[in-house]
Amino acid sequence: MKSRRTCLYRICGLAAIAIFLPVATVHGMEVPGLISRDFLYEKASFPECHASTIAETPEGLIAAWFGGTEEKHPDVGIWISHFRNKQWSAPEEVATGVQYVRTDGSVYRHPTWNPVLFQYPEGPLVLYWKCGPDPASWWGMMSMSGDHGKTWTPPCRLPEHIDGPVRNKPVLLRDGTLLCGSSTESDGWRVHFERTADFGRTWQRTAAIHDGKAIGAIQPTLLTHPDGTIQALCRNQNGSGQILSTSSGDGGLTWTELEPTVLPNPNSGIDAVTLKSGSHLLVYNHTWRGKGTPQGREMINLASSEDGQTWKAALTLEHEAKSEFSYPAIIQTADGLVHITYTWKRQRIVHAVVDPQKLSAKDIVDGQWPEDVPAVR
Repeated sequence: MKSRRTCLYRICGLAAIAIFLPVATVHGMEVPGLISRDFLYEKASFPECHASTIAETPEGLIAAWFGGTEEKHPDVGIWISHFRNKQWSAPEEVATGVQYVRTDGSVYRHPTWNPVLFQYPEGPLVLYWKCGPDPASWWGMMSMSGDHGKTWTPPCRLPEHIDGPVRNKPVLLRDGTLLCGSSTESDGWRVHFERTADFGRTWQRTAAIHDGKAIGAIQPTLLTHPDGTIQALCRNQNGSGQILSTSSGDGGLTWTELEPTVLPNPNSGIDAVTLKSGSHLLVYNHTWRGKGTPQGREMINLASSEDGQTWKAALTLEHEAKSEFSYPAIIQTADGLVHITYTWKRQRIVHAVVDPQKLSAKDIVDGQWPEDVPAVR
């Protein structure tokens, strides 16, 4: 069932259309810090999409996500788009879950999941993703590009029990080791970490840092601190709980116990980035299930922190009742700007550009998102 046959490629010749959403205003003023906000595409051959990732290459931005009939459907593949000449290119499918072709010409395939892009400083560009019938039984895959995402090496299955970065981008340590936040959902939701120092040829994996019984946590996102400490913020399975935090002082080999932060997590994906200034930004759903409204993924938010512990409200990117805005990704590019992608109602992927120096952050009191925070409406 877990065939090591390489996946088949196909290219979708869609017209490239960049749809720019207007930058909203609050009381007639532009939203502080928000430069632009647009869809990666308007139309595609697939009806649903989710779980985007974004990276900067020497030739510009590249984004990836999974798309198909719906999550878990066997036709779900990994799609990419390049930002060139001030617009996103047409979605291109670069990986599928095809395992083999039957004698009658039909294919046996699994859905794909959670792509993660990472650009090494001197190359290559790496694409990680998961393949399998569900998160409890999927396996890790990877492919590399030496030409900034134009072409890719044949898909390679990662070693047994190695998933690669399970949802969020890894960080490159000073010694050249790539540290990946990972997790499993087969025996409770449990966080672990994986390391590779040779571009994915060999791997080390830590034991799970918790038993997955008292606390169910997955999908760590990584922050770095001046003293060398690495902090991981994690999704919390408890729908009324908070984002969880753990830290490592030895390059990701050992970790502290998971502790709740002051930020809510309605069992939804998050992502964070440490800026060149040393401060941090976090994209997430600031919603409390069972504690009033909103209660799910109907609002997606940007928070800032100087130390990774105390967070302030910086920007509301979306807020619409009974809608879904979720699974964000965030990076800072060489020019200092911040780029965010996220799922928009499972129909499209949004790309937002933020100037972190122009954000106007507000205190979060008693866990409530301030009403006067700049918002896109």
